[in-house]
Amino acid sequence: ALSKMNLTEVEVKMQISRGLAIRALIEQQVTSKIVITDSETKGYYDSNPQMFKQPAQVKASHILIKVDAGSDDAKKAEARKKIEMVQQKIKAGGDFAELAKEYSEGPSNTRGGDLGLFRRGQMVKPFEDAAFAMKANEVSDIIETRFGYHIIKVYEVKPEQTLAYADVKDKLNQRIKQEKVEKDANLYISQLKKDAKIEKYL
Repeated sequence: ALSKMNLTEVEVKMQISRGLAIRALIEQQVTSKIVITDSETKGYYDSNPQMFKQPAQVKASHILIKVDAGSDDAKKAEARKKIEMVQQKIKAGGDFAELAKEYSEGPSNTRGGDLGLFRRGQMVKPFEDAAFAMKANEVSDIIETRFGYHIIKVYEVKPEQTLAYADVKDKLNQRIKQEKVEKDANLYISQLKKDAKIEKYL
């Protein structure tokens, strides 16, 4: 790896040593002097409400019987018949997860069809329109998408919400401090350059 980068072990050690020295200097001269107050974090939170909004999410599973886009009517009818058979098993009280493992042709079948939490824009539109119109523990009718036929079961619906200040305060503090460190470090380095005599050897 060193030969590919045209470096020697000594040069790499020097680079690491210099990097650690620079980091220690910035920590001592810049980072340690920056203190973020509660009023700063609260002011940032209040001024940027859009940053702390979580879109509505749905936790769902599905059973998919695939139909390729170019399939003929016979194959579509065969797939439709299969999904209708699965639908009848669900209506008769069959366990959705077990039926997904047995019949679903999607990659989530090994997880019982579990798709986890998702928000709008992550699934194809007919699928997400159906899922977001449902309530917890509801099972959909047969939904057709470009992938084939689906039956969806919704387990949880999380409406749009705004994260509470208390939940983001610590991360906000870190973010604001990092922004200040970068800004103040650049100013500090500029001042060092201004006060130093720099000679270049070409």
